[in-house]
Amino acid sequence: MNGLTQLNGFLTYLTKKRVPFYLEQSRDDAIMVSFALVGERYEIEFMEDHLEVCVFRGDESVTLDLQPVIARIEEDKK
Repeated sequence: MNGLTQLNGFLTYLTKKRVPFYLEQSRDDAIMVSFALVGERYEIEFMEDHLEVCVFRGDESVTLDLQPVIARIEEDKK
């Protein structure tokens, strides 16, 4: 089964499970589905012939300081 055929079924599955998701296009040949669960964020790119799944895990710590976020963005965009 190709990636784009799987896309519609997966979106239906997320909707039935009441998982909010976003659709994005960051590459010409792919549609990305992004969603989060407790402690994890998922980015799944559906392409014509396959799909790629990225999972990001964190500790969900909370801070009241925006400065580390700004510093990280500045570091990344040098």
